[in-house]
Amino acid sequence: MLLTAGCWAQSQPTLPPSQQGRSNLIKAAQQVLVDRCMSRGGASGAATREQALFGTGPAELSLTLATGYTVRAHTDGCLAEAHRFLYGDQARWFRAEVTVNNLRPEAQARLGKNPRYRAALARRAACSDEDTRCVRASGLAALRARLEPARLAEVRAAHREEIALYDRGRDRAVHRAAKLLAGKPTPR
Repeated sequence: MLLTAGCWAQSQPTLPPSQQGRSNLIKAAQQVLVDRCMSRGGASGAATREQALFGTGPAELSLTLATGYTVRAHTDGCLAEAHRFLYGDQARWFRAEVTVNNLRPEAQARLGKNPRYRAALARRAACSDEDTRCVRASGLAALRARLEPARLAEVRAAHREEIALYDRGRDRAVHRAAKLLAGKPTPR
């Protein structure tokens, strides 16, 4: 029994220990998947290389952020195909990824609603960039350093479900990427 378990453990690809290494592994696998798709002719009916990569027609996925910006993506195209392979449900991954990638801007938007922060921002705006004494006296940097961590914690708490989904998606993607790049057959 131990011998069998030992062989099984050795057949599993080694995962990078660092987040940057895992990101690089996922990016490399995504590139392999996109290249394969593009060499097959890309998305069906795509007139250009860009359409084959990113998709055609109106974007089917859309998420409006707390900052007011709207992010959109296609569900067709080679990039979407790679995302489905790596992350599973593309719509769920899209929402989680966009949300997590915009936690800091959301926290900064909340910070902008604070009257003391807005006053410090106005004082800073009155300074020339060369006048470091004026910039420091505005108190903006110190106030931001004091208030921003709490706003970021609030935003993270408000989006804990999306963060958990993002973490699970990344975990799935890194394992799928490792298997793909180790040369194991991959389902379509």
